[in-house]
Amino acid sequence: MDSLIKIHNSPQIPEIEAQLKKRLRHPYVWGRTQNNHYDTLTNFVYHTFYWDDLLHKIEHDFGNRSDFDAFMNYAMNRWFNFWSAYGVEQVFQQQPGIRAAANDRDRLVDFELHGIHFDHKTTVFPKAFPHSLEQARQNPRLLMEWLYQNQSRQGRFHLRNRLFVVLHAQDGQHWQLKARLSWLQTLVAQYVTQFETQQLYDFYFDQDHRLTLSDIIWAIA
Repeated sequence: MDSLIKIHNSPQIPEIEAQLKKRLRHPYVWGRTQNNHYDTLTNFVYHTFYWDDLLHKIEHDFGNRSDFDAFMNYAMNRWFNFWSAYGVEQVFQQQPGIRAAANDRDRLVDFELHGIHFDHKTTVFPKAFPHSLEQARQNPRLLMEWLYQNQSRQGRFHLRNRLFVVLHAQDGQHWQLKARLSWLQTLVAQYVTQFETQQLYDFYFDQDHRLTLSDIIWAIA
């Protein structure tokens, strides 16, 4: 996960979903690209679970900033993406047959499925992808390769095994699906129950010809 800091008394999936859904009342606007300066200032999102506490901290600590609106959007979005990713990780780890990573600070491995180490990435269907959703579903390799090649070059960049959860909403509000953890739990459970290693797609991205395994769980609403 993205800089996951050890969380004590970890919240359960229904609690996380309830908090995430409070974010849906506000527009999803980044305002600026991700950058190290804003990331450093908003690292408190990793320690702030409750939505109301988040809003209070933003207003109390940063209310006098000239760029307050942009900063608030940035902090809300980082909070939402972090806790959604944390929730989806719990969804995976609660499935029979999945073992959590031995090292919870390992950015390359979230869990083990049938003896294979995986990181997971929940992402909306990318606007910049040069093919339609239908084409991507018919040939998932195209989308997986694109996602690896166009991922952020920040600390999360890697070319190792990854399971993608790809979100697509008919109304175009793909980001809101990140809050629907119970629904995603059903989709992940179905995938894990039916999982067979031969369904994975293999890639060789680096010069050492290291084998990378990947697949997509489609979350379409």
